[in-house]
Amino acid sequence: MGLAEKISRVGRGYASALPVKTRSLCPECKAPLPAEIYEKSGRVRIRKTCGIHGKFDEMYWESAKFYDFARKFSARSRGIENPNVGEIINNDGTNCPFDCGICSNHHTHTGLSNIVVTNRCDMSCWYCFFYAKEGSPIYEPSLGQIRMMLRNLKNEKPVSTNAVQITGGEPCVRDDIVDIVKIAKEEGYAHVQFNTTGIAFANDAELAKKVKDAGATTVYMSFDGTSKKTNPKNHWEAPFAIENCRKAKLGIVLVPTLINSVNDNDAGNIINFALNNLDVIRAVNFQPVSFVGRMPKALREKQRITIPGAIKKIEEQTRGVIAESDWYPVPCVAPFSQFVEALTGRRQYELSIHFACGAATYLFMDGNRPVPITRFIDVEGFTEFLSEKAQELEKGKSRIATGAEMLLKLGKFIDRKKQPKRLNIGKLLFNALVRHDYKALGEIHHKTLFLGMMHFMDPYNYDQARVERCDVHYAMPDGRIIPFCAFNVLPEIYRDKVQRQYSVSWKEWQRLHPDENINYKYRRDVKRLEASEIYRNAYFGQQNFFPEGKK
Repeated sequence: MGLAEKISRVGRGYASALPVKTRSLCPECKAPLPAEIYEKSGRVRIRKTCGIHGKFDEMYWESAKFYDFARKFSARSRGIENPNVGEIINNDGTNCPFDCGICSNHHTHTGLSNIVVTNRCDMSCWYCFFYAKEGSPIYEPSLGQIRMMLRNLKNEKPVSTNAVQITGGEPCVRDDIVDIVKIAKEEGYAHVQFNTTGIAFANDAELAKKVKDAGATTVYMSFDGTSKKTNPKNHWEAPFAIENCRKAKLGIVLVPTLINSVNDNDAGNIINFALNNLDVIRAVNFQPVSFVGRMPKALREKQRITIPGAIKKIEEQTRGVIAESDWYPVPCVAPFSQFVEALTGRRQYELSIHFACGAATYLFMDGNRPVPITRFIDVEGFTEFLSEKAQELEKGKSRIATGAEMLLKLGKFIDRKKQPKRLNIGKLLFNALVRHDYKALGEIHHKTLFLGMMHFMDPYNYDQARVERCDVHYAMPDGRIIPFCAFNVLPEIYRDKVQRQYSVSWKEWQRLHPDENINYKYRRDVKRLEASEIYRNAYFGQQNFFPEGKK
């Protein structure tokens, strides 16, 4: 089913959502501004006017059709029962995002929490906005502060987050990083992501094992491309990091930041690379670039890529194996949690983020052929069915009768002829939704590749409606919880300001850690790395899953 047919089916005759009124920021002075999201030449743009700095008109999404399709999956949300800051005086949201904490206007509970454990890094990438420059204050919360932040996130009601990402800077520069992972597990987090360049794991196989044994479930590893040109950060070390994580049985998510005209033409190769390492790589989570600093308009327009643009590139580069129509916005899965909640009476995770924030699909392997999940499951039909059953349960329908109906009708949404061999997706879904047996569903994640898109905002395309539905949140040592796109787009209010309050000076940090070299920066031996069989096999011994002429 192509995108046009999908839009017709989901929308059933609706008119375009555009234009849409929202609120944004002035990229220069960060003043709050009224804004309009509108269509122009088949694309979606956002425009606003600052009385001091003039007009701004920026790319928002590269496809108005995909925008209209995605918005139909907007999910209901019930907010947070115990916000960290008091009731907002103006409930029209006019204070957003300047008094966050999270406030009572925020619509979505924490889905993935972030704990920054350091702003130090053993690299000095020119495009990074986060690491401490020489002489800058060092932010490294104590183990006690980290435990407090983790508990603060756990206290969120009515749904307590179960996933945390340990991030930085480069977390591996802390000598107590294994203890930090242990604390996250002690505080009840089932999913512990470890955000890293992977270089420390490449050089120390024992560290990867220690982090895994301490409780880390996933390495969230930067990987911007398959060549030296597209991935100067860790091109040489990535194969060794992957090999050491493989030995430690520690799963990996590759995280490419996509930049138009820089590495956008390598997206298909990145997916192919992941498929060649499917035993250890669980996902590729693309992040279209966000311009957090000042940048001339011409350069922004040259380098800007959005979710629909990235998806189109992937379709072209995989020769149609992964098509535009295989992707769905993240809140499309909301009916799953809605159904389970209605069936069990227990509140569930709500992936009710804004439809423009993310998109995803799954690849299953059928022999040596990757098959998107949408080729054998009627996603729209199935999610509509789940919504209907959830509503019936909420009105008092018998759980036993609903379970029996699920068993009888589930198969009509599955094309068994196109379903990969040795895969019974119907049984897996029934066990997960009705019997609440997630073991088999968890096992299948080790045989599939999740493809995701998460486009974080910047001051140029800032949309308040999106930040109010953000579910990727930072915990701070002052007790507040901040949405990702407020934390990083307004660093002078959140990230940098609070971290300075809890930092020590460069000299003081060195005094407290006399045995560590605060000036240490990693230097690679390119010849040695390139001479290795591990390096050569990773980049030159791969199978091509998207050959010419194949669709």
